[in-house]
Amino acid sequence: MGEATYEYRGLRKEIKPAKGKLGVLLPGMGAVSSTFIAGVYLINKGLAEPYGSVTQLSRIRLGKRTNASYPLVKDFVPLADLKDIAFGGWDIYDENCYQAALTCEVIDKKDLASVQRELEAIKPWPAVFENEFVRNISGPNRKKYKNKMEAAELIMKDIETFKREQGLDRMAMCWCGSTEIYQDVRNHEAFQTIEGLEKAMKDNLAIIPPSMLYAYAAIRMGVAYANGSPNLSGEVPALADLAVKNRVPIAGKDFKTGQTLMKTIVAPGLKARMLGLKGWFSCNILGNRDGQVLDDPDSFRSKEVTKSSVLESILQNDLYPGLYGDYYHKVRIEYYPPRGDAKEGWDNIDIVGWLGQPMQLKINFLCRDSILAAPVVLDLILFLDLAQRAGMHGIQEWLSFYFKEPICRPDLKPENDLFVQDQKLRNTLRIIMGEEVIDHSGLDYYDKGA
Repeated sequence: MGEATYEYRGLRKEIKPAKGKLGVLLPGMGAVSSTFIAGVYLINKGLAEPYGSVTQLSRIRLGKRTNASYPLVKDFVPLADLKDIAFGGWDIYDENCYQAALTCEVIDKKDLASVQRELEAIKPWPAVFENEFVRNISGPNRKKYKNKMEAAELIMKDIETFKREQGLDRMAMCWCGSTEIYQDVRNHEAFQTIEGLEKAMKDNLAIIPPSMLYAYAAIRMGVAYANGSPNLSGEVPALADLAVKNRVPIAGKDFKTGQTLMKTIVAPGLKARMLGLKGWFSCNILGNRDGQVLDDPDSFRSKEVTKSSVLESILQNDLYPGLYGDYYHKVRIEYYPPRGDAKEGWDNIDIVGWLGQPMQLKINFLCRDSILAAPVVLDLILFLDLAQRAGMHGIQEWLSFYFKEPICRPDLKPENDLFVQDQKLRNTLRIIMGEEVIDHSGLDYYDKGA
């Protein structure tokens, strides 16, 4: 890139180059992970396109509309090259990545043939897994440990071995495992300080979920971490503080892919036009392993909370009680094995227009769960690696674009409007590269006094 068009004072970052190999750590090597890994290999061989990936396909505007440039994001910011990525991860099933991809049936066998050798070389390490947190599945590839601190230490040992054997320069972890049961324990005293959390891990406190152990292991070792599930994980105060101390960027939670993606597109439009809302009914059917896990009411409750949280922050019920103060919001997920990874979402939206007249929107989204999630994993890994090389640490709210329930500073409310999130992401990239932020007001093009 040439000289910046505008030096954003004081916030431009000195970014270390993306030299060497980037290790990608994936707890959960099922449909999402195998689809992501196979996709990267296919893209590297020129056999597929990275549709859905902002880092690979999107362009970013720089400068005024009268003299704008539109480089690709990957040419504007120094991201890791896809050919410099190595993959490793954990799973309770001992299938290699090729076998897992065949089992999940997301990508056709004939399309996997050209990357079969690479996928077969990736074998999952035994996982930290407890059936108390995920009840509807179980597998033999599990670690044995006396307490939760020992479990985290075993995870850290795997990370150390992976880094050494692959000759890695840096690493990032993205949770792609199953949805754990819902627990309203974020404010538990064990989660407020790192000393309290570590003591609770040694004491084998029952409410500490496996996903939190992976987050702890990553952050403790200086590895960037993203939580792709609704689990209570790296966002607890103890780990958020540790991330700042260890200069580790973290992000989450729960990938925004299918129905909730549509919700964060449609709801801002209704609000922008001041159309009222009486009710929003959302139903999903899916038949993959995720659907099987969510067939357990307590696991579903975790997902229900994140899927239900977006409307309130977008519509701002407190500011517009007449429009959005009394709507009914229902979310359902039904396990339907014949559908596999081909998820279907139905939305019935009852809205109110001029003079209180009722209207309806109906959305039927026939999507592919892992096909939508795979590019999200790629973008998060590459952006978190960028953030760490730029010296950015702690909660990365600018990555809210990718999550159903974005984590942010405790005294702030999360932003769920997809278009605000998109602008925040792009302006963050502009800022760290020393470019002017763009607000789209356009007044300076018409105001003769400007």
